[in-house]
Amino acid sequence: MKVEQNKMVAVDYKLTVDGKIADQSRPGQPLEFIFGTGMLLPKFEEAILGKEPGDKVSFTLEPKDGYGEVIEEAIVNLPKNIFMVDGKLAEEILFEGSQVPMSDAQGNRMMGTVKEVGDEHVKMDFNHPMAGKTLNFEVEVVSVRDVTPEDLQGHCSCGSCGGDHDCGDGCCDDHDGHCHCH
Repeated sequence: MKVEQNKMVAVDYKLTVDGKIADQSRPGQPLEFIFGTGMLLPKFEEAILGKEPGDKVSFTLEPKDGYGEVIEEAIVNLPKNIFMVDGKLAEEILFEGSQVPMSDAQGNRMMGTVKEVGDEHVKMDFNHPMAGKTLNFEVEVVSVRDVTPEDLQGHCSCGSCGGDHDCGDGCCDDHDGHCHCH
């Protein structure tokens, strides 16, 4: 069976960024997803369309086909006092590289990365951590099968979950081009 729209696909993958492994599937635990439902980057899916189990493919996604270019306006200085919890500065999260869940004025949830901690401000980057990066994938198709009703029960599609599956805070992208419930 070939990879095509609305098939359950399992792949082993390795993502290399800047010469280092940024993410990879674990041995015996391939990434499973329903093809064509928006769980993966469109160009990732395009690269494996029509492949069969055992097929291997390597491809590179430029930033425009991955997580976009870095948007300078998404890097902001925030007053340090907004990181107060119960009257104390939340120092355990205020270090360079820390990822901090936040909400904007409209209540939209977003993840920010601490870039710099100053005396009065914290420089936060709200770009995707892989923005501006060239993504190098090595992928092997492990299996392709028809979708079952059970597959749809727990299907997570970045922001909504089907059936009685509880994703807690919803879904988030895990820097590797697919969603994970947490």
